[in-house]
Amino acid sequence: MTVSRQDFEDAVAAYWGVKQAQAEQSAIKAAVGTGTAGSIRAGRHFDSIAVLLSKFFVEAGYPSESIRISKGLELPGYYRPQKQWDVVVTYENTLVAAFEMKALGGPSFGNNYNNRVEEALGSAVDLRRAALADLYPGEKPWLGYFFIMQDEEGSRREVKPAKGALPVDPVWHKKSYQDRFGIFCQRLMAEQLYDAVCYVTSSATNPKPNEPVASLDWRHFSAAINARISYLQDLGLPKPQWPLSPLFGNLSQR
Repeated sequence: MTVSRQDFEDAVAAYWGVKQAQAEQSAIKAAVGTGTAGSIRAGRHFDSIAVLLSKFFVEAGYPSESIRISKGLELPGYYRPQKQWDVVVTYENTLVAAFEMKALGGPSFGNNYNNRVEEALGSAVDLRRAALADLYPGEKPWLGYFFIMQDEEGSRREVKPAKGALPVDPVWHKKSYQDRFGIFCQRLMAEQLYDAVCYVTSSATNPKPNEPVASLDWRHFSAAINARISYLQDLGLPKPQWPLSPLFGNLSQR
């Protein structure tokens, strides 16, 4: 059993299904603020993506206690004591993988765009610096970033940079929020802040994921995860433990 393209598309569709249900429930309770705050607060809409990412490591033979998607997600930082990631895989003293999962939705994409950029940068820089301080004594930590941009007119429309004290990098001219985030994610990879990034656009009405940047698509992202698993396997991690975890049912021994 392998993680397939269909698994990926199903997980993204499930993200929108859960988020929609949460938004409706929040509206009934009159608990929604502005934008997508109500569905974000519930914190469960990324469950399908978390399970999808966990499946790679379950099938590679990692014990269930090594794979965290709900509790024990805090990892050491350098500029702060800890930071909670969304999916954490550890084995002995090695951080096998840590994933950050975020989204940006409308109607006002500008309200949270900078927040998403700062969160992604802060999380990676903090952990990378902690690794330099020997807070991760095993193999070098591996970081993944999964991002969903809501696909609608507001995210596709060109956004003009504000007139500031100094001119912006020309690369940002005549770019939409979708374009901006693609550039941002490419630079995250170029600076080696994350080892793999998956950037998709999608919507509740058309959940099938679009992948606007080829190097940030699911194919590259899943290949990077598998490469990390293979690298550690060559180093003897994890040590064979049979039968495999029952987290996803009865998986056959490979």
